[in-house]
Amino acid sequence: MINHAHFDLQSLRVFLLAAEHGSLTRAAEHAGMTLSALSKRIAELERVTDCALFIRLPRGLELTSAGQGLHQHARSILDGVNRMAVDVGDYAVGVRGHVKVWANTSAVLQFLPDDLAQFLKDNPQLRISLEEALSEAIIEAVGSGRADIGVFADNVPAPHLETFAYRHDQLAVLVPADHPLAGLPGVAFSDTLAYDYVALNQGSSLLRLISDAALRAGRVLNVRIQVSSFDGICRMIEAGLGIGVLPHAAVRPELLQPGPFGPGLRAVALTDDWARRTLLLGVKSVAGLQPEALRLFQALGAE
Repeated sequence: MINHAHFDLQSLRVFLLAAEHGSLTRAAEHAGMTLSALSKRIAELERVTDCALFIRLPRGLELTSAGQGLHQHARSILDGVNRMAVDVGDYAVGVRGHVKVWANTSAVLQFLPDDLAQFLKDNPQLRISLEEALSEAIIEAVGSGRADIGVFADNVPAPHLETFAYRHDQLAVLVPADHPLAGLPGVAFSDTLAYDYVALNQGSSLLRLISDAALRAGRVLNVRIQVSSFDGICRMIEAGLGIGVLPHAAVRPELLQPGPFGPGLRAVALTDDWARRTLLLGVKSVAGLQPEALRLFQALGAE
């Protein structure tokens, strides 16, 4: 049986360096160690785990299956140690609280920058960690206690959370400047379904929203390509690969102007009632929030 006490952080660090560089020599250089000292630490890790961690090749190193497993765990351990050091160090410089917020892309791009900047100006002794994620992951994180506060779209069920309206956003269809829809002041979503779509990846609340709307209209959403970000959608639309639906305020203004690389894009408001979305604040329990999290929750102005 492996004795957990035989693992030390420095050995895990040099192991990660060796895996990253594929060379004990380069790992030793980056670690500021002699090659023999680093090799000894790697050998000790292999002795403790009773597994070969690297395959020695003529031109470097390659992780074994055991090495790949250790790599994942070592990265997680060291990331956790780094977070612990930051959290503890915060107290030394006057930080007196830490709030974990998970939010979807719409909130991160449109509303949270100004709201969090004002909050931290008024509460400089607090620290906020902000994680951008899909709405379903946010709801799970809040429910499991990994996040204090979540911000997500209202079309994703969150039955085990207390939810409150946070902000509203207006969806628009983004099209190339020469597209048939480009000159319209507004358009019904059903009238866009004749065209190919660029959409976010599976699991996004926005994709779910427009897919459900297409089903209600008795039509199919023709998704030509899926990407992981709003910027990715914009780039694909610029390349002529389709049209897309985004919150109007999340579209960078320069994309809507003619430039050196083309005539720009056009954002046409969707006239459907569901296209004015509500973003929700979600918490496991308002009564159970720590004082610093409750302060932020109140500052975000739940309606």
